[in-house]
Amino acid sequence: MAVQTSEAMEGAPADQRRPAVRGHALALVTVVVWAVTFVSTKVLLVHLAPIEILFFRFVIGFVALALLRPRILHVRGFKEERWFMLAGATGVTVYYLLENIALTFTTASIVGVVVAAAPLFTGVASAVVLKERLRAPFFVGFAVAMAGVCLVSFAGGASGGLVAEGGLGQAGLIGVALALAAAGTWAVYSIVTKKLSTFGYDSILVTRRTFAWGLAFMLPALPLLGFSPDWGSLAGVLLTIAGLFLSERGK
Repeated sequence: MAVQTSEAMEGAPADQRRPAVRGHALALVTVVVWAVTFVSTKVLLVHLAPIEILFFRFVIGFVALALLRPRILHVRGFKEERWFMLAGATGVTVYYLLENIALTFTTASIVGVVVAAAPLFTGVASAVVLKERLRAPFFVGFAVAMAGVCLVSFAGGASGGLVAEGGLGQAGLIGVALALAAAGTWAVYSIVTKKLSTFGYDSILVTRRTFAWGLAFMLPALPLLGFSPDWGSLAGVLLTIAGLFLSERGK
């Protein structure tokens, strides 16, 4: 599939190749930002519980998207709304909660490598649910990726795998299992977002509504999962951000 795309790009005119190159560049930036989140989350876990990181992360995201696109999205009945609900539950609440909890059991590098298998799970889910055809390179890539996950998970000694972190069946293996569950959840979310894309709504409004449902599903779990942040410290951080924003606006 990737080979066909490359050949098509080589034979296409320059003005047609430009959007594809821009898309690949944006995808690369997204991957870099995504990779940084594992390290930043690992640092935040020193001060916050997984559910606290999850909640504040998406509150900030929701507010940012609301400022970027203040319009209200009016959906066409519950038949569409249920897909937004499913997207919020899988792609926001369950996926990131599993990922954050996994980081409490093992390293950010291991969780990052395991969760990187999510596109492969998405491919399998697309083949089963959407009847998309998978070609031989996909299966080769899937086998190589799974072999890499096993090497990272079970390598010992200086490599920092699970054996080095405490042995099989201990905390590290739980972390890998949670990360794999997160990757599987992301596959479900990807299928749901394909359905959402057929509704014809603005992508930012769709993302914001998905965030809203994700936050709504988090609320009942907050007291059960140890949500008790240091409000004084958080207020200080928010005031600092607000001060920087206002100072920039005043220039």
